[in-house]
Amino acid sequence: MKRLIYIVLACSMNMISMAQLNTDRITAIGRNALYFDDYVLSIQYFNQVIKLKPYLSEPYLLRAIAKIQLGDYTGAEMDCNAAINRNPFQPGAYYTRGFIYRQTNQLEKAAKDFNEALIFAPENKTYIAMRADVLAELEQYELALHDIDHLLHREPQSAALHFEKGRICLRSLDTICALNAFTRATEYDSQNPANWSALGLVQLMQDRQDDALNSLTKSIEHGSKWAGDYINRGIIYYRKHNYRNALSDYDKAVSLSPRDAQCYYNRGMLRQELGDYNRALDDFTQAINLAPEQIEIYYQRGMVQLQLRQWQEAIQDFNTIIDRYPYFLPAYYLAAQAETSLGHGKEAFQLRQQAYNLEQNKDSIQSLQTQMQVAESQPQQRDRRKEFSALAAQNQESNDEENKYDSDTRGSVQKRYTDVVNEPNIFLSYYATSTNANALRQTNYSHVSVDTYNRSMQLPAPLRFTTLEMTLTADMVNQHFAQITNLSHQIDLLEQMAMPYSQNNTQLCAAYIARAFEFALVQDYSSALDDVTRAILMDGDLYFAYFCRANWRYKLLEYKRAMGEPTDKADFELMMRDYDYVIHHLADFSFAYYNKANMLCIQQDFKAAISYYTQAISTDSDFAEAYFNRGLTYIYIGENEKGIADLSKAGELGIYQAYNLISRFQ
Repeated sequence: MKRLIYIVLACSMNMISMAQLNTDRITAIGRNALYFDDYVLSIQYFNQVIKLKPYLSEPYLLRAIAKIQLGDYTGAEMDCNAAINRNPFQPGAYYTRGFIYRQTNQLEKAAKDFNEALIFAPENKTYIAMRADVLAELEQYELALHDIDHLLHREPQSAALHFEKGRICLRSLDTICALNAFTRATEYDSQNPANWSALGLVQLMQDRQDDALNSLTKSIEHGSKWAGDYINRGIIYYRKHNYRNALSDYDKAVSLSPRDAQCYYNRGMLRQELGDYNRALDDFTQAINLAPEQIEIYYQRGMVQLQLRQWQEAIQDFNTIIDRYPYFLPAYYLAAQAETSLGHGKEAFQLRQQAYNLEQNKDSIQSLQTQMQVAESQPQQRDRRKEFSALAAQNQESNDEENKYDSDTRGSVQKRYTDVVNEPNIFLSYYATSTNANALRQTNYSHVSVDTYNRSMQLPAPLRFTTLEMTLTADMVNQHFAQITNLSHQIDLLEQMAMPYSQNNTQLCAAYIARAFEFALVQDYSSALDDVTRAILMDGDLYFAYFCRANWRYKLLEYKRAMGEPTDKADFELMMRDYDYVIHHLADFSFAYYNKANMLCIQQDFKAAISYYTQAISTDSDFAEAYFNRGLTYIYIGENEKGIADLSKAGELGIYQAYNLISRFQ
């Protein structure tokens, strides 16, 4: 959904001149908070603008975006309505409301709003693409393709547009059109695994197994982490009687998506076919735990239990089927077989009699429906060989969160999906949070220079190091605004006093430092940089202030890049110079080495980054984040052995996500 933020923010930038300077500033800071996912804070800013100038449309639109990110679609729709009422000529408002309708499955309304947006911005690529998506959902495939073809006329070599066209064709079951579109997508972007994945799926649907095998292999070679690619390729290997490779692909699918029942089910079917009944039983049991509503899994587990002579367990599974689908006759006969093996002749006779009585009513509609629902559960004839219930994993947008465990950090953590992302920078703040609910450690780092300053009690609260800055509540935001006002009054009074006195200088310096942190907390980084620079000019020995200035400069640069604003190379150099200044005067300040290494990674200077991670570790042998990031950097440049060793150390120190990465790269 962040795409929505980028699009609408970009559209709103030209409206700033409508307001005076004070509301401009508040709006800009609110936009900044919105980008940094601080939605509660951004709403507070936009509330202020609305209170001052309720006739402006822009703050309503921006507040709507914040509410969307918080899941408040009702409030967001009301704000979009307010924005449109105040300015019915801004396409971004119609687009945003259309997006809301799309998310809430009000497709007709969404299409209407995208049409309105296109009246004012008829060539906007995003608006056209979103309308095409909605039209496809409405099964208006010709109109959807017309939109995509219009874009393709402008950008005939756009792989993304050819991919979208393929998706629409696939929805309409036009596999020929989909095949052509996905083929073009691979021609224009052969490095994107999604293009090869989609092409492989269509080829599999057309029973072009060799072509599908080639495409899916290319998807995997280009870095695909989607379990469906391995499932689909495993199916092809199975059909070619290459059971070793098929099993290997199913193993990989399970490791990539450990909460996907289909992965375990397909692997269980293969293991059952190969006579590995115990492991097949384990897979079916895991699949049932993840998807207890899928009755066909009970059927296959029951069949395996018969092979293992686990009669009672088999009976339980067949009874589960009978309870849910009382007209599914094979379950009665198989349960009767198990009862006979236990010596329960009476029970076996009763089951067979029930099946016989039901069989007399072959014209029953319910029986027919049930037979169709569980048809794939019935054992196939050996000459046709077994085909798995899900012949191909569908290529659709996945929800990464569905592939993650919620909060439990125990068990097979190496199987739990983890994105390959560096640990973030370390910041100084009044607030320090734990890394996350799943963490096995708390970020509780310190340095003597900061500890000394904290003991001087010149700040409202002690400063602490953290990797995760806390999201402020509405009450906290108001408190920090009030603190900024108080500190501004204090600074004005101190500046009016006789400056030669060192005591006044000390007090004024402390006030600037305190206000700088308050500005940073409300994400006004420009003001924070101004204040911390004034403090540094007064006291050049405040080394942590240089560290903070570098961090805040990075935040500002990150925001500018995301908004498409020009960035000055000098700003980056100033940031790195501040880290170097801290390192020069405080050789044991590990956080400066670490943050500088992260910046070098962004610049793709990986060898230099490794050097600085190493220096951070040399000053703090328990620096878990430094081990983790250095490990990822080693792996990125192909030195997997060193990388895995570092990840192992990071896991030992409490970053449990490292174990998942180890299982994927070793």
